Amino acid sequence: MLFAVGDLTDVRFCTSPLWETVFSVRAFGAPGRFPALSPWIRAVRVALADRDDVAEQLAYLAAFVRSGSWVPDFLTPPPTGRCGEFDAEHRQVLATPLELVTADILACANWRPITRVARAAATDPQAALTRFGVAIKAWHDLAIAPHWSRMQALHDADIAYRTRQLSLGGLRLLFDTLHPSVHWAGDRLIGDDPWNIRVTVAGRGLPLQPTVFGDRRVLWTVRNESQPMAVYPARAVGTLWSAAQPVGIGGAGLSRVLGPARAEVFTLLRGPATTTDLARRTGLSLGAVSQHLAALHGAGLAQRARHGREVFYEATQVGVALLRVNGLA
Repeated sequence: MLFAVGDLTDVRFCTSPLWETVFSVRAFGAPGRFPALSPWIRAVRVALADRDDVAEQLAYLAAFVRSGSWVPDFLTPPPTGRCGEFDAEHRQVLATPLELVTADILACANWRPITRVARAAATDPQAALTRFGVAIKAWHDLAIAPHWSRMQALHDADIAYRTRQLSLGGLRLLFDTLHPSVHWAGDRLIGDDPWNIRVTVAGRGLPLQPTVFGDRRVLWTVRNESQPMAVYPARAVGTLWSAAQPVGIGGAGLSRVLGPARAEVFTLLRGPATTTDLARRTGLSLGAVSQHLAALHGAGLAQRARHGREVFYEATQVGVALLRVNGLA
C-alpha cells in the first residue's frame, strides 16, 4: 500500500458492524481456524437450529465469503465516521451502482474461481443486491446484534491501545505493532499478502479497522478502484467471551490480599476494559467496579486511558507481573 506525504495525516480508526456481519460468515463456516470464537459459534448454532429461513440466507452469503478467497469490496464499504451504524451501512450496500456489483464480484475470480451462485449474481446485479439486503440483515440480527455490545467494547479497547502507540511512536510504531504480517517501509505499508494486492492511497485516506473475525493477516480492499481500507485482528479476542478467571489455588494469596471481588476485577485487566464491560462480566454494580478500579489504579496495578467518551483500564506492567506470579496471566 503506497502513501504520499499528505496521506499520512489521513489515517483513521473505525469500526463496522456490517464488516463483522459479513466476515463472521467465514468464521462460522471454519470453526477450527477460530478457536477463540467457540462460545460465539456454539451460541449461533443454537439460535440457528430452528431458523431454516436464516440458514438459507447464510448459505447464500457463504457463496461469496469463503476461506482463501477474495470478498467483493462493495459488501464491506468503510464506515464514513468513527463508529459505523448497521442500518446506514446496510443502505449503502443496497445503493451500490450495478456496474460496481458486477465488477467487484468478477474481480474475485482473479485469485480463485468464483461459485456458480456468484457468477449468476454478476450477471443480474439488481437481483443480487436485493438478495444481499435480505441475507445480510437476517444474519446480522441472528449472529451479530445479540453480541454487538461486547464486540464494540473490544474494538474500542483495541483502538485506545493503537491510539497510544501512534502518540508514542508515530506511524512507524503503529504499523510495526499492528500485526506481525505487516511492517512500515518509509512510504508504504507492506503486508504478508498471498494475493500480492497493490493499492495506492492517493489522497483517499486509510481507515484502519479492528475485527473480531480476523486470524492470520491484515485484510485489504481487493480492487485499487475501491476506497482503501485495512482490517486487522483485534487484540485480546480470547477474553471476549470469558468471565473473570476464577482465582483458584494459585491465586489464593492474591484473593486474600485484594478480596475476592477486587481480585476478580483485576484478572480481567489482562486486556483493556471499560467499567461497564467489567460490571457486565463480573455481575458487580458499576459503583462497586469503579471503587475496585480506583483502588487498583492507586496501588499502581491498573492504568487508564481515555478514548472518546470511554475510559479503558488495563493492568500495568507491575500488575501483569503480579498476575503472572499468581498463575493468572
